[in-house]
Amino acid sequence: MSGLMWMPMLPPTLWRVLAIHLQPVPVLPAGALLLLVAYLCGVAVLRRRGDRWPAGRIAWWTAGALSIVAVTATGLDGYGMELFSLHMVQHMVLGMLTPILLVLGAPVTLLLRVVPARSHARRTLLALLHSRFARILTHPVVVSAIFLVSLYGLYFTPVFNALMSTMWGHNLMLIHFVAVGWLYFWGILGVDPSPRPSSHGLRSFSGPLVQVLELVAAVPFHAFFGIALMMSPALLAPIYGPLSRMIGVAPLPDQQAGGGIAWAFTEIPTLLVLGVLMMRWQRTDARRGATRSSAAARRDEDELAAYNARLARLAEHG
Repeated sequence: MSGLMWMPMLPPTLWRVLAIHLQPVPVLPAGALLLLVAYLCGVAVLRRRGDRWPAGRIAWWTAGALSIVAVTATGLDGYGMELFSLHMVQHMVLGMLTPILLVLGAPVTLLLRVVPARSHARRTLLALLHSRFARILTHPVVVSAIFLVSLYGLYFTPVFNALMSTMWGHNLMLIHFVAVGWLYFWGILGVDPSPRPSSHGLRSFSGPLVQVLELVAAVPFHAFFGIALMMSPALLAPIYGPLSRMIGVAPLPDQQAGGGIAWAFTEIPTLLVLGVLMMRWQRTDARRGATRSSAAARRDEDELAAYNARLARLAEHG
């Protein structure tokens, strides 16, 4: 029985891939559940104050946390240490899907609303958000470079083989994927307050156009990364050779399958982000239209009142 359609020769069946996988130290699953609990506690604090928090944001954040659990607390994580293709599934989910879901949960906005207005913690948080380091780190060119270097600089150097040699190295790499992906999509989606300047710079000059360009600019590089994996004549991580053969999978075709996954997965986050951006732009246009209509209605009322007052004055003077 085939576990995944794109790997017809994969011995593990689907239930083995999706079965619960207990790590010696479950760093990522525990961290994901901790993030979920902390977020829900923040929402509870707001509701006790009588403030509302959108249910949609709770759903996005919950989906993001559960996506981490899905690829780190199941057989995907166990086989990810033995099969490059399943490791690439983890990478694509944690690096390009999970960050989008977490960013749409607006955690920075929630934190700013929960922390007391005049507390030291709030002043520290605002200082970090407005610091020079944060502005440089979230600059579109810098964050795009970090996102792409994380692909080529990691997989096409001996660093990848060294990290895959231990469970801790593998976990560190997966955490890196989530962090870099969150930093990348944080600026593009613009749901939370960002260190990027709002009064000058590219974002204020071309608005939505920059968001789209920043998103699609990385797509060709990501697609080429997948093609390079599919065409590579040698294993990027020699450690996968004996481990893959132990479960009856040829390592090089498995690596090529991983390249196909990386190439095909690029469209999913791109379409998701474009859909979210389009809905936000439509809501913004609708609010602007409503504001203009209200302003026009007020002007008409003011003009009518002035006209009636003028008629009343004329009537008083005969």
